[in-house]
Amino acid sequence: MNPSISENLTAIRARIRAACAAAGRAPDAARLLAVSKTFGADAVRAALDAGQAEFGESYVQEALPKIAALPRGRIVWHYIGPIQSNKTRDIAAHFDWVHGVDREKIARRLSEQRPEGTAPLQVCVQVNISGERSKSGVAPEEAPALCRAVAALPRLRLRGLMAIPAPAQPGEDARAPFRRLRELFESLRRDGLELDTLSAGMSDDFEAAIAEGSTLVRIGTAIFGQRHYEQ
Repeated sequence: MNPSISENLTAIRARIRAACAAAGRAPDAARLLAVSKTFGADAVRAALDAGQAEFGESYVQEALPKIAALPRGRIVWHYIGPIQSNKTRDIAAHFDWVHGVDREKIARRLSEQRPEGTAPLQVCVQVNISGERSKSGVAPEEAPALCRAVAALPRLRLRGLMAIPAPAQPGEDARAPFRRLRELFESLRRDGLELDTLSAGMSDDFEAAIAEGSTLVRIGTAIFGQRHYEQ
């Protein structure tokens, strides 16, 4: 077992529990999704040996060899990157969750291409909660219609919302975008959608996200170290 990955996981889990306690929530109210993109199968295996079962990937071609190399029954794979139309078949076939659905066309392709006989693909709709032009995600006011469309599709199960807010600037309230996301989530639930997942918060801001109701935090560098992208 890689001691640094194991130690990092222990530290992150303690911080998640502390953040839940500070928010008056149950210690297990927020799950940890280990973001393993750019790290190899050995790093995933080390985290798996340390008790981590859920892993997030953003690049299909990088993820598929890892998925093939690791024990399928012990790992829940989440696709958390932008979704291109030409990648939906592989995502639908090899992942358990997908967090970046922001168009009905993509949702329909995932539904049509999910293999028969497999469990429904668990879906979070991505919301561009900060209104950034460079970010993927549906506008908050368009999220209800997209969520209803996803919920109606076969072989998909709508679970909730995902967001990647803009980093808080000095003097800004780091919790504000997560609060807006939670308010949208609660509004959708009041309207009858059966949602249970708020996928929000990363290594630098997950405590603020947990304070505002996140149920799934996506953490990579604090577990695996700095990423090294190929040039």
